Parts: sequence; structure tokens; C-alpha cells
Amino acid sequence: GPASVLYGEGAIGGIVNVVPKKPVFTAIGEARAAIGSDGVARLALDTGGPVGEDLAYRINLSGNRADGWVKPDGDFRNLALSAAVTWRAAPDLSVTLSHDLGTNEPTRYWGSPLVGDRVPDRLRFTNYNVRDSQIAWFDNWTQLRTEWNPSPDITIRNTAYRLSTERHWRDVEQYTYQPATGLIGRSDYIEIRHHEEQIGNRFDATFRGSLFGFRNSVVVGFDVNHVDFRRDSNSPYGGESVVDPYTFAQGRFINLAGTRTDILSRTRQASVFAEDRLELSPQLALVTGIRYDAPTVAVSRPLAGTAFEKTFDSVSTRVAAVYTPTPDLALYAQYATAADPLGSLITTSVAESQFRLATGDQVEAGAKGLFDGGRGEWTFAAYHIRKDNLLSPIPGRPTEVAAVGSQSSRGVEVAVAYQLSDEWRIEANTALLRARYDAFSQNTDAGLVSFAGNVPIDVPQRVTNVWLAYAFAPGWVARLGVNDVGPVFSDFANTFRRPAYTLLNATLDWQVTPTSRLSLRGYNLTDQLYAVSGNTNSWLLGRPRSVELAYHVTF
Repeated sequence: GPASVLYGEGAIGGIVNVVPKKPVFTAIGEARAAIGSDGVARLALDTGGPVGEDLAYRINLSGNRADGWVKPDGDFRNLALSAAVTWRAAPDLSVTLSHDLGTNEPTRYWGSPLVGDRVPDRLRFTNYNVRDSQIAWFDNWTQLRTEWNPSPDITIRNTAYRLSTERHWRDVEQYTYQPATGLIGRSDYIEIRHHEEQIGNRFDATFRGSLFGFRNSVVVGFDVNHVDFRRDSNSPYGGESVVDPYTFAQGRFINLAGTRTDILSRTRQASVFAEDRLELSPQLALVTGIRYDAPTVAVSRPLAGTAFEKTFDSVSTRVAAVYTPTPDLALYAQYATAADPLGSLITTSVAESQFRLATGDQVEAGAKGLFDGGRGEWTFAAYHIRKDNLLSPIPGRPTEVAAVGSQSSRGVEVAVAYQLSDEWRIEANTALLRARYDAFSQNTDAGLVSFAGNVPIDVPQRVTNVWLAYAFAPGWVARLGVNDVGPVFSDFANTFRRPAYTLLNATLDWQVTPTSRLSLRGYNLTDQLYAVSGNTNSWLLGRPRSVELAYHVTF
């Protein structure tokens, strides 16, 4: 149903609601370990409980590593740790201090070169990055959350936080097959370092009561934060090399310009928001919301000798109705507007600062329901989204963008789940849409070319998932799933088409004891070669056939 302005601007198309694992006053414990193909190993732990009458804790730890399926340097590893403690200072007041840290070294793989219109099987598992490539991220997030319920009709929440991140990329990111020589040309030797600190505070208050004799709930609040950011890079990312596609020396990173500080920025953001839910009857509720954002960014580019400061302010609104004629059926409709920065606010360029914010609106209507005594459930949504004044990355040129006047999409999403019998259950969902550039022209070697009417890059217009579960014996459940993704285009002109793909996945779960479960999972069982992203020169290929065995226990 209608999303809430409470969770931030740019909520057109839906939002992701992240629910943290909070401290609990009842002891809990879970652990999971897994091994799999290509050296996959995973470990996770979740534990929490009381420490006395007024104190509780929660600790979550998860780590993953693998050798990877591309060679060389296809390995990855990551580790995440979250710890929190809650102090119940009074029956109506609680304070929670939490800290999250994460370290991540993803696979240093940027794609496989196309030979003609495909990636040959012989190149599927080859990584053409340089020997001293590196991707590393390190993040810290500390929060102090306070919740006060002075009465059953009032809830006041405040979150103060500090977020810091250190990130490093050093790779060669473009690979092009050269038919004349049969070699692979490598370009875009990119090194970027991010150093960022964000300090902020979010406050909101909920009041429940009546308005004009109807039950009413209203949320009001504000959000303020300050971001210090520095980027070091080797812009303009020069360097080229060629390698044999089958027998090659990785070589080392070429840094022609040297890595220097090229962006310094300070961003101050302030937002206020309000949302109201008016229950006109036990079945009908009207939801309205408004949010005002006023970010001010000051950017200097030492190498270019340029600097500017600008405030980008915007108002986003939302009005919606939710109607539940029966306990098993809910209908909704909404209209929403929003604004987004042009790309990343903290790295806004002088040229981008002259543009207006990207704006958009959305109309959506849908329904959710249960049937057959609750054995089945379904959802349906139809929508139209339009956004104006966008910046789109240029395919094959990751450091450049093009200005898109407007683009839109309209579509439907349907999901259904049904317990066919005590043993059989089916779940299916599909999203069908029509996405188009409505106004988009670009200067090319052939002059000004219009791409209006074309499909935006990297947008599949069909995505379908089907899962069939069979509980064939006590404690045993087998599942078979099909994931179908439609074709996409890799260029603005829609001349380079990445094909559709259909993946077959399966799981087998055995409830060993009431508190432990053994799971075998198979991915891409037909070993299909498919691309999850790409451009006109290379495709980033998806995971080949692989399996994982996991053991999960609660205590």
C-alpha cells in the first residue's frame, strides 16, 4: 500500500523498510554455517537476551568468503558485526545504543568481453582485471535511539547517529574485443578513494486522537545531518593495454595522472515532514503526507580550480486511500510526488549544479486479499511513474553521464500464493511494464539524435518468479523455482540487446530436530550463461551452476 514520507525523499516506486534486530528481553539464539561450490563458506550468529531487569542486548555476526567462479582474482570476503544494548530507564522510556560495522572486499570482476553478440564459453570464467586490482569498503554506523511513550496516544522517537565510510577502487573496468587482432583491449584504469563522515539526528512524534469525530493519527518530525566528503582519484582515468584472451599476463595498474584529491564537499541537509491517517470509517482511511527538503552542498574541485555552493530545496507530497470492505480484502490508491538529486548530491559538479532537481510523480492503485479460508493470498498493483530532468550513465563510459529530459514506466505487478494441499504449495509473481524515454536527445558524431520512444538501458520489461514446494515426508520439504527475466538493451538507441534468461533453482530442507535444519540449495541448475548487466562491449555474467549446504540451529 501507500509508502510513508517518514522514511525519506525519493520514495516514488516504493521504499525498502529495514527492520533492525533489536535487543530483546527474552533469551534467543540462532546460528548458521554453510559451505558450497567455488570455495563458498558462510557463518552467521544471532544472540540476545536480558541482562538484569532493565537491560537487554543483541549481537549479530555474519561472514562470507569464496574463491569465486572467475579466475584470477574472483575471490570475495565480507564481515558484518552489529551490537546493541537497550536500557529500559522507565516503563515509558527506553534508550538503545547500537553500533554496526562492515568490511567488504567484493569480487574484482567487471565483465566478460563480447565476441560478436555473445560471450564465448571459453571466456566465461576468465577475469581480465589487473594483478594489483583492489576493491575494499569499511563502514561504521553508531546510533543512539530514544523512545518515550508519555501516554498511550503519544509516541516520541529520536535517533542521533554517526556514519563513516572508507572505500577504495583500483581496477581496469572496460574490456573490448578487437576483431582485427583477436586481442582484448583494456581501458578505463580507474582508482577512486572515498572518505566520508555523516553526523545527523532524526526526530518524530506520533499523536493518536480524533479529528472531526473520526479516529486520527498524525506524525510530525524533522531530519538534519552534515556530511564531510573527500574523493581522491586518478581522473581522467587514462591508460590502455591489450592482452591475449586465452593466455595473458595480468599486468599492473597504469596510473598516468596520479591519484590526487579532486573533490572536497560539505553538505548540510534539513528536512521536515508530516503525515496524517484519518479513519473515515472502520473500513476507509485517508492518508496524506508532505515533506520539505533543503540540502545545501558546497563543493570544491582543487584540480580544476572550481568551487560553488548551492541549496537544492524540494517539496514532496502524498495522498492515498485504503479501503478494507472485508477482513480478507484491502484496496488502495495513491498519488505521490518526489525529487531526487542529479546523481550523487555530495559529488555534484559545477555543470550539474546548473540543472534543476530530478522530479517525478506516481499514480498507483492495487488490492490485496485472502481466499479459500486463508489458504491463498494475492496482491495486484497497477502504476504509472514519470521522472524528469534525469542524468543517466553512458553505456561503456562509466565516468560520463547524459541528460535525459524525461522517462516513464507503466505496468502491473501480480503475486499469488496458494496452499494446494497439506503437501503442496505454490507461489508466483510477475511484473510487466512498458518503460520509455519520453524526451531524450544526445549529440553524436552524426549530429543530434533523439532516443524518444526507446526503452531505457538495463530495464527488463518482464520479470516472473514461480516456486513450487512439496512436503513429501515428515520434516522434509523440496522446492523448485523458476526465475525468468526479460531482455534488456545496453545502449540508448536500442541496437544492442542482451537476451532474456530463465534460471532453475531448487532447495531441499530437512528438519533434523525441532531446533535444527539442514538445507541443500542449487542455483542455475541448467548452467545457463546469462548477463545481469553490461554495455556494448562486455557483459557482467551471473553465477554458474552451484550448490550450497547449510545447517541452521536455534538455541
